[in-house]
Amino acid sequence: MAPPGAAVVTGTTPGQLPGITQPVPGVFSMFPFAGTQARLLFFAGLPTMPAQAMTQQATRHARRVYVGGLPPLANEQTIATFFSQVMSAIGGNTAGPGDAVVNVYINQEKKFAFVEMRTVEEASNAMALDGIIFEGVSVRVRRPSDYNPSMAATLGPSQPSPHLNLAAVGLTPGAAGGADGPDRIFVGGLPYYLTEGQIKELLESFGPLRGFDLVKDRDTGNSKGYGFCVYQDPAVTDVACAALNGLKMGDKTLTVRRATASVHSGQPKPDQANVLAQAQQQIALQKLALQGAPYYNMMMPGVDNGMTMPETPTKVVCLKQVVSPDELKEDDEYEEILEDMREECGKYGSVATLVLPRPKSDGEEVAGVGKVFVEYATIEEAIKAKNSLNGRKFGGNIVAAVYFPEDKFLQGEYNVEPASS
Repeated sequence: MAPPGAAVVTGTTPGQLPGITQPVPGVFSMFPFAGTQARLLFFAGLPTMPAQAMTQQATRHARRVYVGGLPPLANEQTIATFFSQVMSAIGGNTAGPGDAVVNVYINQEKKFAFVEMRTVEEASNAMALDGIIFEGVSVRVRRPSDYNPSMAATLGPSQPSPHLNLAAVGLTPGAAGGADGPDRIFVGGLPYYLTEGQIKELLESFGPLRGFDLVKDRDTGNSKGYGFCVYQDPAVTDVACAALNGLKMGDKTLTVRRATASVHSGQPKPDQANVLAQAQQQIALQKLALQGAPYYNMMMPGVDNGMTMPETPTKVVCLKQVVSPDELKEDDEYEEILEDMREECGKYGSVATLVLPRPKSDGEEVAGVGKVFVEYATIEEAIKAKNSLNGRKFGGNIVAAVYFPEDKFLQGEYNVEPASS
C-alpha cells in the first residue's frame, strides 16, 4: 500500500522495485547499492565470493613459491620486503609497479615460508632466485607441494624469463635449483654418502644442468637418496635416462626416468648418438671416482721411460700377486689356474681376452709372469671387475687389481709394471 498522497506505480508485483530487473533464482547478477560505487555479486539473492577472489584462489598454487632454509630472525615482513626488492632488481615484476609479494606465510619451527606473488608469471620468475643469499643464508626456492604443472601451464609461463638480470643479485642462470618443467628427471637409488657436487658431476656427463634438487631430510640435512634434475638441452633428457637407469653404484642401483609423463620415444634419437657415446666414458670415470677407487698418476717403478700409468680406467685389468712362477710350470696346473681365472673374471662381464704369462723351460725371462691380464668388452665391466677383485684372496694370495694401458696390452708389452692400489 502506498502512503497517503504518494503516486501509485502500476505494473509491479509486491516487493519489486520499479525500474529494476529482479534476479532469477540460481543466476548471478550485479545489484548496485544507491549512493555507492560498490557492486556485490549475488547468487539467488545471497552475497558470495567476488570474481577476483575466485580467480586468486584458483591460481594460488601457481602464484606461490616455497622458500626453505630461512635464517633464524626472518619474519613475514622481512621476507616480503626482500623478495619484492630482488624481484624488482632482476626485472621480474611483469605485473607493473609495486611489490610483487602480496602475502607470506611462515613456519618458524621448520624455517620455511610460502611466498605468494601477484601473478603466475612473477611466481615463475621467482623460481630463478633459488640459492639467493638472504640475511647471510642461501635459501631454497621451490614450487609448493600443491603445484599442478599441467594446470599451471594454462595460467601463464611456468619457467623464469630468460631475460632476467640475475647478475644484479649475485646469481648465475641455471646455477642451482629450478628443476621443474616437462623435461624434469627423477634420479633415485643414490648412495647416501654421495655429496650434491658428486651427483651433479655424474649427471653433467651428458651436458650442463639447468637445475638440480637433491632431496634432504629437513631435520638432519642428510640426503634421502633421490633428487630431480633438468638439463639445459632438453634433447639429452632421454639419452641420460637410458644410459643412467640401472647403473650400479656400490650396493645401490640408480633409477633414472622422466618425473612427469610426456610424449617421447624412450630411446635415443639418431642425432643424439654422439652425446651418448661421449657420455659413456665420462660415466665410467665418475662412477669410479664416486665409488672411491683410486686414480693413478705416478712414474712406473723400475722403468726409466717417462711413462705414467693411465689416469682413467681402461678395459684391461691386471691382477697382481695371484700366482707364483713355480705354479705355472706344469701344464696341467697351468690350465687349471687359467680356467679358474676365466670363470672367476667372467662373473663381472664378458671376457674378450685373458692372458696368463708363464715362465719358459729354458729359463728365458718372460714379461708379466705372476700376473693375469683380463680384457673386458666394456669399460663398465672392467670397473666392476677391478673394484670386486681387488683385495680378494686367490689360492691364499691377496689379489691387487689395477688398470693396464690398452695399447701396451695389445702390443704384448707386459713388462710395464702397474702401480699398486
